[in-house]
Amino acid sequence: LMPTGEIEILAQNLEVFNICRKLPFEIKEFVKKSEALRMQYRYLALRSSQMQKNLRLRSQLVMKMREYLCNVHGFVDVETPTLFKRTPGGAKEFVVPSREPGLFYSLPQSPQQFKQLLMVAGVDRYFQIARCYRDEGSKPDRQPEFTQVDIEMSFVNQAGIMALVEGMLQFSWPAEKGPLQVPFQVMTYNEAMRDYGVDKPDTRFNMKLIDLGEVFSSTKIEFLRSALSQSEGSIQAICVPSGAKHFTGKDLDELKQTAKAQFGQELSLVLVRDDGTLKSPLKKLLSVPETENLLSRAEAKPGDLLLIAAGSLHAVLPLLGNLRLQCAQLLESHGLSLRDPSAFHFLWVVDFPLFLPKEDNPEELDSAHHPFTAPRTEDMDLLLSEPHKVRGQHYDLVLNGCEIGGGSIRIHKASLQLHVLKNILKEDPSLLSHLLEALDSGAPPHGGIALGLDRLVSVVVGASSIRDVIAFPKSFRGHDLMSHAPDT
Repeated sequence: LMPTGEIEILAQNLEVFNICRKLPFEIKEFVKKSEALRMQYRYLALRSSQMQKNLRLRSQLVMKMREYLCNVHGFVDVETPTLFKRTPGGAKEFVVPSREPGLFYSLPQSPQQFKQLLMVAGVDRYFQIARCYRDEGSKPDRQPEFTQVDIEMSFVNQAGIMALVEGMLQFSWPAEKGPLQVPFQVMTYNEAMRDYGVDKPDTRFNMKLIDLGEVFSSTKIEFLRSALSQSEGSIQAICVPSGAKHFTGKDLDELKQTAKAQFGQELSLVLVRDDGTLKSPLKKLLSVPETENLLSRAEAKPGDLLLIAAGSLHAVLPLLGNLRLQCAQLLESHGLSLRDPSAFHFLWVVDFPLFLPKEDNPEELDSAHHPFTAPRTEDMDLLLSEPHKVRGQHYDLVLNGCEIGGGSIRIHKASLQLHVLKNILKEDPSLLSHLLEALDSGAPPHGGIALGLDRLVSVVVGASSIRDVIAFPKSFRGHDLMSHAPDT
């Protein structure tokens, strides 16, 4: 009530508890502080009203999640060890020396194995607000230690986990953000890649990828014909509404530069003028029917911009998926409203490939997520003959284009887990002997999910970085600028 002036205080005496030195910056929202300065004096940065709001919202969210899981659904909160051992697959782990020479612990990337062991132990509904550690080096907006809402259940299928998570988010969702509509939209991995070029699409705006294969099926344009003739060759485009009208020459150069520098590909630009004619290096090469079919297929209107890429489907889709987001940012920088910041578009992505070719050796396979994911029942026969075609019972939860969770139904039979490790992934099964023995002890069918709490809260509050929802984060190089950790 003090700011309102409704209560007046008549002081009889005054005692100074402490004095304050000159601060490195003023604790006011409008005073611009560098990120490094805010990290160095984190205890001062946390005084800001926005940081206070973020941390309190995070606390409320976690409390409601606990209430939903424990009180409504009978889950058990179990703490799992932080000192563990190296495990195959996944990100690089932090290593901790033990007292015994030559022996080391590893910090867990997630409680994955422990939660599966708890299912064997008969704790059929487990959860934990878990601290996890990944030594991923200098990656922007990644933290070496982070928090996930970790869940595992016995005798459950994919639909059961998805319904539980939707219910939990609906129950814990901040009232001021408006109600959540369930069930969430579901999309297969192939649909996401085909329409958006990424496996975590932002569905708040349209601009879907367009297949131009039929438009150019009998083209005389050499590089387009060459692209279609190769194995899995494709010609794809995106239509940027009002792109020709708003994008500057610098913007267009930026798009071409991204294609060249990040993806090693050429990008063809077609600007549709106000009178419906085209401005493009391709204009002279396109026949009249091709021009008409192109504009019709892309539903391009005067003032729109077409980005066309030709080549292998595996190269073209990620390129246009990246440029789609870049174009959205550019349109918004020119004052167009494309992505509603107050909208929350949740989306499940399912039917991922179970294995992907290794980057350094495409002949060998790696787990698309981790080696414990069960294959889809109808793809089980392919495990022996064509493992690269197997789809996994994996599901990702996406919010506004950010992956905020991922989970799967697990392999619960030791023989199948051994086959995947030994024959497909070429991993040493002895590293996981404890898990294989546990699965052989009557493990029930089980599955689960982990939600990235930091990422979820950052999207909910509209923070530009996950560092704004963590009390004491590390810098993008993994350093604590306040205490100067790591230290010698």
